[in-house]
Amino acid sequence: MSVKMKIHTATLFFAALSAGIAQPALTVYNQGFAVVRERVPLDLKAGENAVTFAGATAQLEPDSVVLRDPAGRVAVRILEQSYRADAMSQGMLLALNEGKEIDFLVRDQNAKEYTIRGRVVRSGYAPGGEQSSPIIEVDGKLRFTLPGQPLFPTLPGDGVLRPTLNWTLAALQPAKFTAELSYITGGLSWQAAYNLVAPETGDLLDVVGWVTVTNQSGKIFENAAVKLMAGDVNRVQPSAPRDQMFRAKGAMMAMAAQETVTEKAFDEFHLYTLPRAVTLRDRETKQVEFMRSTGVKAPVVYVYDGAAMFAGFHGGMIRDAGFGTQSNKKVWVMREFKNSEENKLGLPLPKGRLRFYRRDDADGRIEFTGENELDHTAKNELIRVKTGDAFDIVGERTRTNFNASNRQEFAEEEFEIKVRNRKATPIQVRVVERLYRWTNWSITQKSDEFAKKDAQTIEFNVTVPPDAEKSVTYRVRYEWK
Repeated sequence: MSVKMKIHTATLFFAALSAGIAQPALTVYNQGFAVVRERVPLDLKAGENAVTFAGATAQLEPDSVVLRDPAGRVAVRILEQSYRADAMSQGMLLALNEGKEIDFLVRDQNAKEYTIRGRVVRSGYAPGGEQSSPIIEVDGKLRFTLPGQPLFPTLPGDGVLRPTLNWTLAALQPAKFTAELSYITGGLSWQAAYNLVAPETGDLLDVVGWVTVTNQSGKIFENAAVKLMAGDVNRVQPSAPRDQMFRAKGAMMAMAAQETVTEKAFDEFHLYTLPRAVTLRDRETKQVEFMRSTGVKAPVVYVYDGAAMFAGFHGGMIRDAGFGTQSNKKVWVMREFKNSEENKLGLPLPKGRLRFYRRDDADGRIEFTGENELDHTAKNELIRVKTGDAFDIVGERTRTNFNASNRQEFAEEEFEIKVRNRKATPIQVRVVERLYRWTNWSITQKSDEFAKKDAQTIEFNVTVPPDAEKSVTYRVRYEWK
């Protein structure tokens, strides 16, 4: 049986901030986009209904819109949808008045106001593109600037003041309910940052984790429920920049129980829920503490990698005798700690910046000692990050001998690595050596024991007394036959 469709206009000019609408909910991804969910009251008649929602963001992805009854009782069918992000602005109103005369308000040096008439030859407004200078004709002469503040007639009938969604909705029978509107938008992002503070001596750290949420979406979200998705979600990249397309447990225990950020595994990612509703104003950056821990053991590790230029090298045979010289003279200062409950952590850590500080016992103030980037780190994984180069520790790497057969069936090299410690305390240094010539090698002579780290890397762990030098030597043979 056919149902004769009727046209009913239910125009809802409202923003998400209007009274009576439930708080918005955001899931923000650290790749520069978010999923927005809002409640939209609908009063539909049988037939076709024209509905306008004037509370979207300026970077909404129109084909991501989902409008549904969350209770599942009413089937909502969108027959047609249009999205307008061309909110009224001075530039747009000038463009609408090109070829026309309008008044301009001028203030003289005595703050006296008067108006002059001018014809808008060119507005200079280019939606989604580079703006140009306006051209205004006053008294038969052209000006490439506005002669004053433009005074416009009334707003055009089809003008919008904020980004707007227009729908034609189909309903088989009358229905009054609160629908859920969901969509993906650009302009929202978040990132984590960690401040790690150590005493002047010792390896125990206090760790405070922050999340920074940035809103450049063109919309205010007031008292929003916010979730943060950590992980690299696959996204199809747009053919043009988004601003051009749419311009027109352990760590948590130190916090109060009612203020903890909750975390759970979600699909192949991790989802963090902020404990309190937050207001995100357009063009605002907001920080929220999401973790705090004390007594994290993170010892300083010194690493000397004298042939660092070959790190990650997996090429073919290198028989050229010219290779093998020193490429790095610096001894790296690194921090190493395990993300485990036993080490007062044990929370999946989203990627972000690590900043290290030490407290000066002389005045109690903390001093910045280095920073680095942390990638997404699962529970119980080891974290090792470089914080700088040692001042009082010097490395030196010398090739002392090279021998190869005329037929290039083998080659032998000898190296001497020296580490000088000018500190007043003993240190341990990890001396990393890259066996870069080929994977078929053997150490035929060595001064110290080593550990094989991978197919072409070995590591000597040596102790250097205060104000002393430690020398490590070894001989390696490569076979190519």
